[in-house]
Amino acid sequence: MNDQPVTVVVVDDAAEVRLLVKHQLTRSGLFTVVGEASNGRAAIDEVARAAPDVVLLDVSMPEMDGLQALPHVVAAAPEAVVVMYSGFEEGGLAQRARALGASAFVAKSAAIDELPQQLRAAVDGVRADRMATAPLTDEPAAEEPSRLSENVLDEHLERFREIFEEAAIGLATMTLTGNLVRPNRALAEMVGRPMAELVGLPYTALAGPEELAELTSQLDLAQSGTVRFVQLEHAIRTPSGPRRLLATIAPVKDARGRSLYLFLQAQDVTAQRQAEEELRQSEERFRLLVETVQDYAIFMLDPTGHVVSWNAGAERIKGYRASDIIGRHFRTFYPQEMQDIRHPERELELALRDGRYEEEGWRIRKDGSRFWASVVITAVHNRDGVHIGFAKVTRDMDERRQMLIELEDAAGALATANAGLEAANSQLAQEAADQAQFLAVTAHELRSPVSVLSGSASLLADHWADLTEQERGDLFESVRMGAARLQRLLNDLLTASRLESKRIRPSLQQVDLDAVLTRSVAALKAATAEAAIRLDCPPGLAALGETDRLAQAVDNLLANAVRHGRPPVAVTARRVEDRIEVAVRDAGPGVEPSVRDRLFQRFATGGTRGGTGLGLFIVRELARAYGGDAWYEPEPAPSGQFVLSLLAATAGVQPAPTG
Repeated sequence: MNDQPVTVVVVDDAAEVRLLVKHQLTRSGLFTVVGEASNGRAAIDEVARAAPDVVLLDVSMPEMDGLQALPHVVAAAPEAVVVMYSGFEEGGLAQRARALGASAFVAKSAAIDELPQQLRAAVDGVRADRMATAPLTDEPAAEEPSRLSENVLDEHLERFREIFEEAAIGLATMTLTGNLVRPNRALAEMVGRPMAELVGLPYTALAGPEELAELTSQLDLAQSGTVRFVQLEHAIRTPSGPRRLLATIAPVKDARGRSLYLFLQAQDVTAQRQAEEELRQSEERFRLLVETVQDYAIFMLDPTGHVVSWNAGAERIKGYRASDIIGRHFRTFYPQEMQDIRHPERELELALRDGRYEEEGWRIRKDGSRFWASVVITAVHNRDGVHIGFAKVTRDMDERRQMLIELEDAAGALATANAGLEAANSQLAQEAADQAQFLAVTAHELRSPVSVLSGSASLLADHWADLTEQERGDLFESVRMGAARLQRLLNDLLTASRLESKRIRPSLQQVDLDAVLTRSVAALKAATAEAAIRLDCPPGLAALGETDRLAQAVDNLLANAVRHGRPPVAVTARRVEDRIEVAVRDAGPGVEPSVRDRLFQRFATGGTRGGTGLGLFIVRELARAYGGDAWYEPEPAPSGQFVLSLLAATAGVQPAPTG
């Protein structure tokens, strides 16, 4: 094992997690941290710059997650060992990560002090595998040109022999008189004789006596050299029974055009001919079936719509004998009003275009009476794809139609009751799904800060005397950041619960919005060093609400922009008639159209966006509680902006909501 420290780049969207991991790896003496990144896109650039031995890559991150970045990270540093580091349960994630190029998978729930040993074991294992599979560098000595040429020729000849012997079809060379010289294994299996027995045997000996004259004639034609090849099909007798071969025989000529020998290619077409015969018999049975069916009118039309066949069912349903109707146009069966608008011709056009046409409607019998029919018209093509007509199937549906009419009233009542049940069931299912999602997301959000608090506390408790003053300060800062993250999460959960249960009774007071925005921006900058936020708010701008609640709404909008967008973040407040609008936008690509409709719903996390999905829900519900609203605007492009609308203080205080 190499005792030199291994270089590593740490990638995680949580600054406190990166800080804890960096100190743990450094203190182990096994690793040197040469870079860090907060998302997949930044990780690609950092790995390309630092060229580390190891990349510790988180899975769930904003902008570009770990799985999306993984192939690019591998491409940027092909020799690096990429280890996925995630708070999600492993499940099938490890297999997916390895398929994309990762070497190992480490769960964040594992003890932080075991991380250095886990990473080092992964690095050593990958290095050992690479050394075991490395190609030898010694090159073979060059052969003499003449010997090399001989080897190449021998190799080609041997390859030809292999192809000849292992071909799936029967192959053989024959003398010009038709004696087999060299058959391959497939031919021997077709005729049911050993290969040694076939050598020297006249090919005509394989055919039956009834086809001997034709086979001899074709062999003579092939050896004459006047044709490129001859082809014929003949029967053979084998131990397993009679079979049929399709034989192609071609003369092989020299440079002057003289025939040297004959080359045979034989295919066993027994199964194909048997299938064709079965198809012929099946078609015959089908013809007999169609002609005798009584419950369906089944008949053929030519391409122009004239009747060319007629079965017993057609005679029973429509009243025409075959001699009465064959040769007449099928528009005869339609009411006059349908004929006037050329509906029958339109049916044929649609059947030819789509392959099939189906409808129900009124049809006319020979005696002039009407009946309700179900009709299917299918375009028919021959094997060459040429359109040869239409198959038409008609069924008398009078009794069925009457029954359906009688059932419609009962079905309507049942549908109404069923709709009510489905609505209730859908609501219950959605509530269950929301609850399950809430528990899963909340567990994931809690895991990182809890791990930070636990890991930092363990390091301080176990290694206090060994830590420098700077390291102690860093660890205390990790504890503070983790605790703050927990506090924000708990505040959001509590507020969402109170909003959902209508237990918040807002009191409309005049709030200095400039002061609220200034404090929120300053707090976020202090907590997130990389946050770049620009504030534009006229001094003295006042809104109606409660200071703490409005601050919570603003905090959620800013955290959403920093977490899911790209810097810089711009915060703008302005007076619009009797309202104040606070707009927050970033430099990212904006919200995908597929998730815009549910941005402000409970637990809407937008796929891999992360978070509990409560932030925007709280923003909108608090705004509405104070007589305002919140929404997302896709303009200005490309990022769009989130807007918080509040009543201006000069608009007057409204009664507090009740209920």
